[in-house]
Amino acid sequence: FLLSVALDLQSDLDKGERVPEKLRRDLNAYTPPLSPEAIVSIEQIGSRWSINDKARGRIYYVRKEEGKLNVYDWGTVARDGRQGIRDERVLEAMRTVPRHEFVPRRWRSVAYADRPLPIGYNQTISQPYIVAFMTELLRPKPGYIALEVGTGSGYQAAVLAHLVKQVYTIEIIQDLGEAAKKRLKKLKYENVDVRIGDGYYGWKEHAPYDVIIVTAAATHIPPSLRQQLRPGGRMLIPVGSPFYVQELMLVEKKQDGSYTSRSIIPVRFVPLTGKH
Repeated sequence: FLLSVALDLQSDLDKGERVPEKLRRDLNAYTPPLSPEAIVSIEQIGSRWSINDKARGRIYYVRKEEGKLNVYDWGTVARDGRQGIRDERVLEAMRTVPRHEFVPRRWRSVAYADRPLPIGYNQTISQPYIVAFMTELLRPKPGYIALEVGTGSGYQAAVLAHLVKQVYTIEIIQDLGEAAKKRLKKLKYENVDVRIGDGYYGWKEHAPYDVIIVTAAATHIPPSLRQQLRPGGRMLIPVGSPFYVQELMLVEKKQDGSYTSRSIIPVRFVPLTGKH
């Protein structure tokens, strides 16, 4: 979530200054005290600072937006009671992927705000918290093969690409899929394959998958996706009526081939489209 911080830039981002003193003072003022010795790493990526405070298990982003610095806090329990993200690999992936590259230019000034943003064709890029939360629930491992249904801008696939061996992602809207394919190639995500098609039926050629993530709401859990899940695998899918609140369902396939499913949290996603 976005902390209420508006900072005067002045010399905060002076080139060559590793940890701007004013930035430290403002972080101390607006968050639980962040002492210099608590900072494990701080780096500048373009106009964005990334601060890793492992002493408190916190990740901060400090990003220049419209003439001010905004501070984003990731590794904590949010003010609305949401569970904070604790998986260090997931936090590192969220910190590494340049989210502003995955949103239309007109929305780049708020790319890192914790809110969904339109990407055209009545589709959205999910808010960062939901991306991190769902990714953490998948429990991705370096050797895993992942399937994503609903590529969108390619952001979720990029996050997964830092955490698993290979990502296969399907987008039904051709223009979005082609744009995502070019974007991921430009950003050198070589372990992501994009296909244009109806994700309801999965991608049988590369099954089984260790993890499956569906980023659009279905009225039910597609049997084809359950079948393509590897024993011991996990799938996350929003289930419910289009344009209403849905339930984020976690489906787990046991070693004997049986399934369990449970509701995690209420969510709101665009509908899963296709001829099914």
